[in-house]
Amino acid sequence: MSNRVVCREASHAGSWYSASGSQLNAQLEDWLSKAQSTIRPARAIIAPHAGYTYCGACAAHAYKQVDPSVTRRVFILGPSHHVPLSRCALSPAEIYRTPLYDLRIDQKVYADLWKTGLFERMSLQTDEDEHSIEMHLPYTAKAMESHKDEFSIVPVLVGALSESKEQEYGKLLSKYLADPTNLFIISSDFCHWGQRFRYTYYDESQGEIYRSIEHLDKMGMGIIEQLDPMSFTNYLKKYRNTICGRHPIGVLLNAVAELRKSGLEMNFSFLNYAQSSECRNWQDSSVSYAAGALIVH
Repeated sequence: MSNRVVCREASHAGSWYSASGSQLNAQLEDWLSKAQSTIRPARAIIAPHAGYTYCGACAAHAYKQVDPSVTRRVFILGPSHHVPLSRCALSPAEIYRTPLYDLRIDQKVYADLWKTGLFERMSLQTDEDEHSIEMHLPYTAKAMESHKDEFSIVPVLVGALSESKEQEYGKLLSKYLADPTNLFIISSDFCHWGQRFRYTYYDESQGEIYRSIEHLDKMGMGIIEQLDPMSFTNYLKKYRNTICGRHPIGVLLNAVAELRKSGLEMNFSFLNYAQSSECRNWQDSSVSYAAGALIVH
């Protein structure tokens, strides 16, 4: 029997973001210094998971709303890009490494989630191959650095859930969302446009292609701000927008809907929107990013 602690390595450090702790820290500080703290303390945020050169500045607008003095547990819900998954999965690791400092998984919450029978256990290989959760770890570490020994994380890999499963997981996680010491990070990029993504929706009335993409994304963002899971599902069915974190977003919207039944008042606002490049012809491609925060009144 081995008592060795299972660690998930920062597998995308050195490619998707800097592997140097000091360089990464300086970049994160720079991006955060340019963002406004307008709707703190956030109970949940939506932020992108691309390489930091593309989306680091955008993500800062969400992380700026995090209050480390109240947050004791950080749930990170990210979509599965590489393995087929129809449910949600938990990590086999106990520690997640980052170039800044190590993050500890909350084993008590993990045990409670495991007991529900609704979760699978992903392999360490699957965990380290996936970037949707990892890209939020350095930002989480940075946002929480003033209380770095006082919080734990709860990473959840979200599969291609049916509407009823989004509802089921939303209901299950709503009790955690109700707790002001918890923060939910919802990992998602927005439109992946271009032939390489097999998605080329274009509304000519908007002008250039990138304007059409922005209009489509902002329609979806406006629907998310209404906090109505059904409207978001209908939007996705109608336009097929390639929002890769649609299932984590769906889980959040269903958790919010559950809490609203008991009279809890909440607001979601998007604070920033960006595109990796401006598409002007059919050979171009781009990925969109949005950052927003949920507050509970």
